[in-house]
Amino acid sequence: MRLRGDQVPETTTDQRLLEAGTSAEWVHEDPWRVMRIQAEFVEGFSSLAEVGPAVAIFGSARLHADTQAYADTREIARRLAESGNAVITGGGPGIMEAGNLGAVDGGGVSIGLGIELPFESGLNDHVELGVHFRYFFVRKTMFLKYSRGFVVMPGGFGTLDELFEAFTMVQTGKVTSFPIVLFGTAYWQGLVDWMRDSLLANGTISDKDLSLFTLTDDIDEAVATIEAGSTS
Repeated sequence: MRLRGDQVPETTTDQRLLEAGTSAEWVHEDPWRVMRIQAEFVEGFSSLAEVGPAVAIFGSARLHADTQAYADTREIARRLAESGNAVITGGGPGIMEAGNLGAVDGGGVSIGLGIELPFESGLNDHVELGVHFRYFFVRKTMFLKYSRGFVVMPGGFGTLDELFEAFTMVQTGKVTSFPIVLFGTAYWQGLVDWMRDSLLANGTISDKDLSLFTLTDDIDEAVATIEAGSTS
């Protein structure tokens, strides 16, 4: 970096470092954030590097134990765990809790990647390995790096965010051999129809992009799709 004229600071970095009574505002400034971001990446990589094959399950925090989606998620997670997969969720309540509970049921590693939000606190009680993040993009990297596929249950904006992130990464070749299952035909069919009738019809995606995922209501098919896709 080159500094000239009015851009030359009146004090030196050492002077500001050693000055007594310096404001703590510096911890919220961009240069320091870079270090905090780096620390989150290091923590995530070191925590997850040895978990082995894993599958991420996404879905709403608002769908609790009295819903069919919760029961289906728990069963899918159990079967994936019995097949030798760790299960990774966002670590919160609802569908995430069901995924972690199912992993425990199946004797697999139950992982929760939490995120700092104003309306959610802590990880659910069934998380065995938990990492909490401040930054969404760091957390997304962990999901994509350490998952061999995604199972996407009914969910809201957060679930859609993760889903279309995965679509984009597969479409652009950033990740390969990455199966994506949309579970719940009644829930997801409208989105699939819109992608076909609007995106495909207007030429903003291609035919093959509609084959990036499997839409199903069948737990056996969901598990088989993950296993087949992650070994191809």
